[in-house]
Amino acid sequence: SVAFTDSKNSTRSPFWSDDKHFVVRSDGTLTVSKKPRGVKSNNVYYIDLVLENIYCRNVALYTLCVYTGCLPYGGPEVQTATTNLKGIADEEVPILHFPKAPKGMKRRKRAWILPPISVTENQRGPFPLKISQVKSDDHENKRIRYKITGPGADQDPVKLFTMDEETGHLYVTQPLDREKQSSYTVSSILDGSAKAEDPIDVTIVVIDQNDNNPVFKKTVYNAEVPESSTRDCESNVYLKCRINEIKEVGKEIDSYTLKVQVADQKGEGLLGETRVIIKVTDSNDHAPIFTNPSYKATAGENEVDAELVRMSVTDKDEEHSPNSNAKFTIVGGDPGNLFSVKTGSNKLEGIITTAKGLDFEKTSKHTLLVAVQNEVPFATALTTSTATVEVTVRDINEPPIFETKETHVSKREDLPVESTVVQLTATDPDVARKQKVKYKIFTDPANWLRIDENTGKISVKDEMDRESVWVKDNRYTAIITAYDDDQIPATGTGTLIIELEDVNDNPPVIEEREFKMCNEEPVPQILTVKDKDGPDFTSPYSVSLQGPSNANWTARMNDTKMGIILTLKTKIPRGDYKVVLSVEDNQGLSQVSTVAVKVCDCTGEEPCMQNRTGSSSLPVTLGILGAVLLLFIVLAVVLISRWNKKKEKVPLLPPEDDLRDEIVCYDEEGGGEDDQDYDLSVIHHGLDNRPDKVRSDVAPMERSQPSYRHLPNNQEDMTSFIDHNRKLADNDLAAPPFDSLLVFDSEGGESKAGSLSSLYSSKDGDQDYEPLKEWGPRFKKLADMYGGGENDDML
Repeated sequence: SVAFTDSKNSTRSPFWSDDKHFVVRSDGTLTVSKKPRGVKSNNVYYIDLVLENIYCRNVALYTLCVYTGCLPYGGPEVQTATTNLKGIADEEVPILHFPKAPKGMKRRKRAWILPPISVTENQRGPFPLKISQVKSDDHENKRIRYKITGPGADQDPVKLFTMDEETGHLYVTQPLDREKQSSYTVSSILDGSAKAEDPIDVTIVVIDQNDNNPVFKKTVYNAEVPESSTRDCESNVYLKCRINEIKEVGKEIDSYTLKVQVADQKGEGLLGETRVIIKVTDSNDHAPIFTNPSYKATAGENEVDAELVRMSVTDKDEEHSPNSNAKFTIVGGDPGNLFSVKTGSNKLEGIITTAKGLDFEKTSKHTLLVAVQNEVPFATALTTSTATVEVTVRDINEPPIFETKETHVSKREDLPVESTVVQLTATDPDVARKQKVKYKIFTDPANWLRIDENTGKISVKDEMDRESVWVKDNRYTAIITAYDDDQIPATGTGTLIIELEDVNDNPPVIEEREFKMCNEEPVPQILTVKDKDGPDFTSPYSVSLQGPSNANWTARMNDTKMGIILTLKTKIPRGDYKVVLSVEDNQGLSQVSTVAVKVCDCTGEEPCMQNRTGSSSLPVTLGILGAVLLLFIVLAVVLISRWNKKKEKVPLLPPEDDLRDEIVCYDEEGGGEDDQDYDLSVIHHGLDNRPDKVRSDVAPMERSQPSYRHLPNNQEDMTSFIDHNRKLADNDLAAPPFDSLLVFDSEGGESKAGSLSSLYSSKDGDQDYEPLKEWGPRFKKLADMYGGGENDDML
């Protein structure tokens, strides 16, 4: 048996043995659990026993030498040794044995795993203090020197542990501090027998003592606890609490100040102290409540974002906190999401507005159910407050609605006048009012359309033109309105988009109408051809020379068939010439164009000059004299002609009291060369008023004459009449000005036309311009300007 004593005088304690062949009971009795294999030297087993102090949780390591003898396995007689807390076999400290090296070549036994040596921290000495002893099995046969190495020995911290070389006693030289280092490991070696025995690692465990008070990280703690909180606290530490101060607000406690102490060793050890200030925070334990259970409101048809009603609530929780801030929800009566609700700025008010336009014809009254809660969930189970909102829809006169917002049609640009373009239909949503719908054109930029106000049928009023400036990407856009016959009519709008299909109604034209050219080795001139029509009615073009132009010029299309190459094929005298060309598109539509060419005495691309370099001055002088003489002759002819005309019975010039301006005729020399055969008498074809000379003699040839409209009887169509005839005249090749000699005519003194001066009066207000206003908006503007009216302040 193994006996021990401790500070409690206990005789029982748990033991552990490192050898499974032996078992040590809690009373110290040693028994054999298995038969030992072989016999230890000198019939001795060295057993390491571990003893645990149940009060201090300290562990002590002892080595017990058991003399086994030759007893049979399981026998009751076992040699015993006694020990106590001061040592084993009269030793004061545990003894660590080096295993004895076997003789001969035998496999060495694996090194023992030694239990650690326990040393209590903060020991007071005296130092050095012996804590263990190391022995070699050969210490009786030879002299052994003991030595330790490692941290705490010959490494930092140096000489914390030392060993007696002769006895193998292990010492600690100063108090240990477990909070700095909890264990040390040193190696014990035998000087002189290193080949025989391996080093032994010795672990020294520092046993903790209760030498530190519990310390709080802060001297004062602030905490918040929601009101109505339930107990939810578990702790493994005994706390001693004392309420030093209680601050009250009204009858409710607002905060607590606690002095808290904590002790280790289950409340029996050292103490630590701090102060805890606990603030009781508001919890959402009151539900918001509507001040009124029901509300009524009125909304007009089709009003969006219109405020209908404000609903107020009360809440007993902390003001302006998430616990009292209200949040509203429409929970019933709005399946179409026609309404919305939001919280007002004071957080205690719900605002109902319209999210979409309401329809009186569908539903004239809505009943909404609105619920209110807080921004945060309720802390406890509370009843949600609700209110009803009755919304009455007010009927208003709604505008007619077209079947489609945009109506697209495709028509030829030459669609005949009075032809139907499209039939538009609009319906009045106010079915209960039984109103009649009428139609009107709101915008018609080119004034091409007419609409039947009762049926909505749109027809062509004036010829359309795909190439007009009012057409974008082949599309002409007009805005149509539909209105009811209410006392205050409501108007709806629709868009008509006409896709104009191209027709070949524009002949090709030449862009370059004048240029210069040398009469020797001339460089051909490239003329550009343009056509307003689409690509189906343009190139390839063809060109031909007309009249006498064939004598001196050639014209052909270039490789792209979009440009004309005009060449002077023979040398001609310098001067100004007219070249007449007819250009035709791929569908056969053509137009005659005249190009003015100034021919100079030069070579190639040289610029035109009056005289060649190096020419004699005599021809120049003769030329100047000839020109002056020619001028006198022309002036003489003109004077004689005018003298003769004064004697005729029908005067060409207006009487002196006629305020019309005279037509002044100017003669020109022409090219200044004798071979330019100009017939100046053509100028006087109109002036002489001879019936055998008419304008068609000098007008270019035309395939067909356009159909001009006659003066309408209805003054409302005057604007359309002028617009139509103006557009025809712009494209009428038989109308002046021509690409040939212009002809002016004089009405003479017996003209049936009245004087334009009748439109003018030197006295303000003498002339009545009011009838002009009946001719349409454009003439109304003219009447306002000259007759006085809205634009008087501009004059």
